[in-house]
Amino acid sequence: MRIAYVCADPGVPAFGAKGCSVHVQEGLRALQALGGAVTLFATRPGGTPPADLAGVPVHRLPAPVRTTAAAREQGALAANPVLAESLEREGPFDLVYERYALWSHAGMEYARATGTPGLLEVNAPLIEEQALHRGLVDRPGAEAVARRVFSAASALLAVSRVVAAYLEGFPEARGRVHVVPNGVDARRFRPGLVPSLPASAGVFTVGFVGSLKPWHGLPDLVAAFDRFHRQVPASRLLIVGDGPERARLSADLEERGLAGAACLTGAVPPADVPALVASMDVAVAPYPRLDACYFSPLKVYEYMAAGVPVVAGRTGQVAHLIRDGLDGLLYPPGEVEVLASVLFLLWHEPALRMRLARAARAGILERHTWEAVFGRVMALGGLERPRRREVAG
Repeated sequence: MRIAYVCADPGVPAFGAKGCSVHVQEGLRALQALGGAVTLFATRPGGTPPADLAGVPVHRLPAPVRTTAAAREQGALAANPVLAESLEREGPFDLVYERYALWSHAGMEYARATGTPGLLEVNAPLIEEQALHRGLVDRPGAEAVARRVFSAASALLAVSRVVAAYLEGFPEARGRVHVVPNGVDARRFRPGLVPSLPASAGVFTVGFVGSLKPWHGLPDLVAAFDRFHRQVPASRLLIVGDGPERARLSADLEERGLAGAACLTGAVPPADVPALVASMDVAVAPYPRLDACYFSPLKVYEYMAAGVPVVAGRTGQVAHLIRDGLDGLLYPPGEVEVLASVLFLLWHEPALRMRLARAARAGILERHTWEAVFGRVMALGGLERPRRREVAG
């Protein structure tokens, strides 16, 4: 079964260390595990692939020039003929799977023209995101591309209900939108791994994994940890990842006198993350109050698969993934004092931590492995779904 995986977004390095990069890599792995011979078409391959993906053929698409924003947009749009030619040359394929990019339409149009199932994975309302956070010069052009690619796709795969609602607002997508949340490799993230950054004996570790960006709620986590640390001095904050909020985060920790109780790893390779999660006693997804929380956060799936008790803001897809009190604990977004009290509860109740962690792991194995996710993807593409490999609990 030949599968074309298209990642035309220059902001997504396919073999990088960002969360979006991990998503691409896990998709490639899952499609291979389900019997696919996958070829990657990427604007930004992003370095050396992991050993288990070294055999994936990669066709590089032209990257937009780094001059003005308008020139970058036009450059990204101009890559479509190259993608179309590459697919035509390397085909035929049994499935074209594309991660939606703001200016890419050739992948889905190739699929439609050749009678091939074309599945479009949509991770965010990219037009709104680009306009708000990075700047969008040609919004009408981006909207025209969206209508074009949505119309061509056999099905649109939204990672969350909020993204699905956004897509249903386009007549070209209506009726073909399916919610397919993210997943996790439960072989990589599992209980019992040796921690790579173990705390000193008796020290309780509160952890976070992810890019340090405003919408991840790091100020709330630091404020809550400050309150918790006053009650439990034998505690530390472990933050895995890097991003634009790092300087502000470091300054906040310093001002609160918490620099000595915190460990910031910076960016780490994806292969190092499981052992860092294993170094945590509690893992937090401190999402603040957001107008639209459209994420399907990889970190939460990874925490749960690793058998680490999870605390998260009750928002967006997270509120549907975590069953409060059964396989994790939810709190009102932005309520720092409540988050601190939840951390104290988990510190004080090791039996509760163990119960939540076991239930979370069991739920992941049942519903949220990458093979389960992409098995559903294959079914939506009208392809036979091979039998899943078993994963040990």
